[in-house]
Amino acid sequence: MTTVDAHKETLGFQTEVKQVLDLMIHSLYSNKEIFLREIISNASDAAEKLRFEALSDDGLYEGDAELKIWIDLDANARTLTIRDNGIGMSREEVIENIGTIAKSGTQQFFKNLTGDKAKDSLLIGQFGVGFYSTFIVADKVTLRTRRAGLEASHGVCWESEGDGQFTIENIERPQRGTEIVLHLRADEDEFLQDYRLRSVVKKYSDHITLPIILPKITEDEESKEKVIEDEVVNSATALWTRTKAEISDEQYTEFYKHVAHDFEEPLTHIHNKVEGTQEYTVLLFIPKRAPFDLWDRTNRRGVKLYVRRVFIMDDNEQLMPPYLRFVRGIIDSSDLPLNVSREILQHNKQIDAIRAGTVKKVLSALEGLAKNEPEKYETFWQEFGKVMKEGVIDDHANRERIAKLLRFSTTHDDNSKPLVSLEDYVSRMKEGQDKIYYITAESFAAAKNSPHLEIFRKKGIEVILLSDQVDEWLVTHLNEFDGKTLQSVTKGQLDLGEMESEEDKQEVEKASTELKPLIERLQTALVEKVKEVRLTYRLTNSPACLVADEHGMDASLERLLKAAGQNLGAGSKPILEVNPHHPLIVALKAEADETQFADWAYILFDQALLSEGGQLDDPASFVTRLNAMLVKQATA
Repeated sequence: MTTVDAHKETLGFQTEVKQVLDLMIHSLYSNKEIFLREIISNASDAAEKLRFEALSDDGLYEGDAELKIWIDLDANARTLTIRDNGIGMSREEVIENIGTIAKSGTQQFFKNLTGDKAKDSLLIGQFGVGFYSTFIVADKVTLRTRRAGLEASHGVCWESEGDGQFTIENIERPQRGTEIVLHLRADEDEFLQDYRLRSVVKKYSDHITLPIILPKITEDEESKEKVIEDEVVNSATALWTRTKAEISDEQYTEFYKHVAHDFEEPLTHIHNKVEGTQEYTVLLFIPKRAPFDLWDRTNRRGVKLYVRRVFIMDDNEQLMPPYLRFVRGIIDSSDLPLNVSREILQHNKQIDAIRAGTVKKVLSALEGLAKNEPEKYETFWQEFGKVMKEGVIDDHANRERIAKLLRFSTTHDDNSKPLVSLEDYVSRMKEGQDKIYYITAESFAAAKNSPHLEIFRKKGIEVILLSDQVDEWLVTHLNEFDGKTLQSVTKGQLDLGEMESEEDKQEVEKASTELKPLIERLQTALVEKVKEVRLTYRLTNSPACLVADEHGMDASLERLLKAAGQNLGAGSKPILEVNPHHPLIVALKAEADETQFADWAYILFDQALLSEGGQLDDPASFVTRLNAMLVKQATA
């Protein structure tokens, strides 16, 4: 950092900002004109923030409550200026909001860049760096601003040529708000054309509720002199107040891009006006792609609250539950007071009713996608499925509806894409099957290849394959569906009910008698490791597997809790089940040497642990025992 004087500094951008600027300057965007949309959108946000803060301090208006956005061009100087009389920024806010990218997921963003300009431009849009889009068309950007309520001597000037650094200095600025001057590149003459700017504003920003003013040159009829008049070039009415018939798909899309700061079109939208004891309008959107900070449950929601078209607050957690945090849009109430605060909203019955009604609208929209546009729903599920699963845990009132929207991978086709609904599963249940079987594991491969599935594959019984971390919590809250109990295939004694043949039962009883001495020896050898050793018919190819007690904790959940520093399952021992028909188990009956028998018992246990994705307590001992057995067999 180089200090020029007491008020002017030359500072370097964050590394991430330098990378973004480099992408911008090399024309990453395929559609350059969207820079104007981004700057106008920011100006609109600044006006909304002023309106909100002025509710408790109308002195912030400084005698000028008529909020507007102006666009001026100077062809001779090759400058395009966008200014507003919104909230403005202090010096600290300029450095924080312009000189840095204060976003979670920054590193993930750059990791996802592919080098494909078309794809990367979408990532840039999702990341929300609209201000930097100015460098697509400008080789220098000057920003002048003063925060509402500060003296005129507290203005700030920020300037950069997009070369990795910027200057910032204090200036005198009588008017509040922000002015951005773009010094256009030599090949960007199109944005010095009045008609071009008007067409861009109409295309992208017609929905902005503030007047967007461009100067219009006319000729005085009497004097024949040229006169410059201000002309409003947008509709300047809240989009959501219009009827659906008045709004085109393109207008919905542009409004979404404004409120979501996304460059892609939404997957679908919901526009409803509710009348009756309460009156409110919702205009909500479901994005096509997940934002980078989706997995942060503490992150603010993406729904803005308006009261009678006046912006009140954004990202309010009272308007949308955590599992729907990906929804973007607005809710405009006709009944709430204009000075409503976050604290009041926490205990407000009207807000509770609005939230309940809005959640139902979102779920209805998703049900419509699932039924009528399955390809779109598949896109939605790939992006937001893990978050939707949280709804089963968070939203007891809508648990059944959410459960119908869930999609899973199953042994029906062993596809890693989760395309099977619980209704699909139930419709394919075998005759006599009264449970919905599932397995949880730490990866899809571990679930798909688990030895616990062997008998189910043999009998053609479908099993749901769960490998997301949230699935462990999902199954603790989703106990049944359509009257069918959900049952883990890794817990308790296997009971297939009517699907067990009499021949199977007799075979197990016979084996239990013949192998009772072997089971007792294994139990003695592994007394420190297992709660019990017993025979099973759930295995057809593997010699052994580990199961949890019927009321115990799944091994995968226990490992997940342990990784999170919670040893709630510590001290519990698994049950070792052995396959009486496996050659290794048959051979163990003849092993007379108790030391070697114990080694085999430990190898059997460790193999069962590894096959379900567990970690050995003592890998070296396992290798030593295994090598000793291999040497013995090789030299026999």
